[in-house]
Amino acid sequence: MSKKSGPARGAHTASGTAGIAEVVPWSVPIALDQITDSGLHRDIEAPEAARAAIAALAGLREVPELTATFELSKSGSKVHVAGTVHGRVGQTCVVSLEPMETVIDEPIELTFAPPAAGAEAADLHADLHNAEARHKADDEAPEPLTGNTIDLGAIAAEFLVLAIDPYPRKEGAEFAPPAVEKGGNYPFAALAALKKEPGNSKN
Repeated sequence: MSKKSGPARGAHTASGTAGIAEVVPWSVPIALDQITDSGLHRDIEAPEAARAAIAALAGLREVPELTATFELSKSGSKVHVAGTVHGRVGQTCVVSLEPMETVIDEPIELTFAPPAAGAEAADLHADLHNAEARHKADDEAPEPLTGNTIDLGAIAAEFLVLAIDPYPRKEGAEFAPPAVEKGGNYPFAALAALKKEPGNSKN
């Protein structure tokens, strides 16, 4: 799956595909026939076991809160999924090594289409002569839709993990070099002393 900004891509359907869905035990499958002409709204909340698994997967201290809101709609054989994932994650400041908590609110926007539709789109892209246009078209290719369900839990989990800052820093925390006492031992101190000794000057 890819976020709208385009980091990583992987499929998320309950039928069993690559990506975080295979390792995170949070499954909220939605059958395609549940999506009516007026669309479908869903609010979901991750149970404790799923939050613990996500924390272990992402190297977090904890995930005390994880919810998501979705709006699903159909357009022919395609399914559009939009929403927001909200979470609170416990991390460790890379500067002070103190525990900290980060709040994440990440937008979700995806389009799913059956593999056949994706193949037709790939053929169309291959006919493009402009490399830049072809690259843009590939970025906008839909996620493969296999089976008759879409797993909202897996989608929310991956978007949360992709949004986590791998190098969190508490507000106001800054790197500072170790203090060195005046006249103390520090790199090049011996060299400086040698230069001051009689006979060691090149002048």
